[in-house]
Amino acid sequence: MAGRGVVAVALAFTLAAGPSTAAAAVEPQRCAPPRGGVEVGESWAQRRLAFTRVWQLTRGEGVTVAFVDSGADTRHPQVRVARTVDLTGTGPLDCVGHGTAVAGIIGGADMKDIPFAGVAPEARLVSIKQSNAENGDVALLAEGIRRAADLGAQVLNISIQTGDQPVLKSAVEYALANDVVIVAAAGNIRKEDGTPAPSYPAAYEGVLAVGSAGPDGRRTDFSNAATPVSVLAPGAGITSTWPGGAYRQDLDGTSYAAPYVAGVAALVRARHPELDNVRVRRRIELTADGASGAGTGAGMVNPLLAVSQILPSEVVALAPARPAPLPSGVVARPVPPDTAAMTRAGGIALAALLAAGLVTAVSVVIPLGRRRGWRPGRAAVPGD
Repeated sequence: MAGRGVVAVALAFTLAAGPSTAAAAVEPQRCAPPRGGVEVGESWAQRRLAFTRVWQLTRGEGVTVAFVDSGADTRHPQVRVARTVDLTGTGPLDCVGHGTAVAGIIGGADMKDIPFAGVAPEARLVSIKQSNAENGDVALLAEGIRRAADLGAQVLNISIQTGDQPVLKSAVEYALANDVVIVAAAGNIRKEDGTPAPSYPAAYEGVLAVGSAGPDGRRTDFSNAATPVSVLAPGAGITSTWPGGAYRQDLDGTSYAAPYVAGVAALVRARHPELDNVRVRRRIELTADGASGAGTGAGMVNPLLAVSQILPSEVVALAPARPAPLPSGVVARPVPPDTAAMTRAGGIALAALLAAGLVTAVSVVIPLGRRRGWRPGRAAVPGD
């Protein structure tokens, strides 16, 4: 499908020591991402996940979701970004389209007469631009992760794949220690690439690694099963926002599966603010639809169950509810004494008192008698 080539390349980071030369060479005024279309419909992914059913409980309000990507076209009516950080020095515009699509899936605004919407339309989006081209710099990626944590992100989407790098691992650990739910794409593979290797940062401990599923619910062939996948999400034939106020309906890749789960994480954090990042991740895994083979993790993410299901590990004892206060000016009538109950209680108390006195008398008399040499006698038997 069209769009897949863009995603596969966009995820393959170059491991350079400094800023990417490709990123520095593109000037903002020459920014020209591939064209999108003006028509948009409800995607199979929206129907399959049915996340609009969760909106009566929460739409992600109050939760900050950051995405480290290629920027975002904030002029798009459905891409409402609260803050933009540019680490490239090329300006905040999205010259690839990748970041704009990711933003739309996470939190695209719910607008009248437009069938497309993001998973958590009232989440607060923060765009951290780390690349202005289809390749990027791991050092800038790591910096973007740290910046997201410092800006108070509660959820972080990383639709990028690369190798294991100390600077990247350190940044991930920093964000996790700051209670950030990190969601990352499991990565794309091609047959000509040979034996697949795990993709990072998805393969790091504590990260929600997301694989791609097609309309049939099965893992797509390009979804990297070598990465320890947590859950699946739609990642083939995806619809989302695109630069220039446009849309794409043919996007493929784990890049577009990850933001669905990031949106679900935002819904969970909005509904359950008491949960830390570990418990949010665990809740999403435990409520998924079930594994179906290698590279599927716990199965397809289930937004409604992730938000609403009561998990045994999270059940807490509730204190009895206080009685409702009486209306103003109303005085409670005293309860009349139960005379029958009082009589029964008095009789029981008297019997207990007599029994206690008898026990006391016996305990005193018998020891005294023994000190005086007294022994209990036996009854006289006739004939003795």
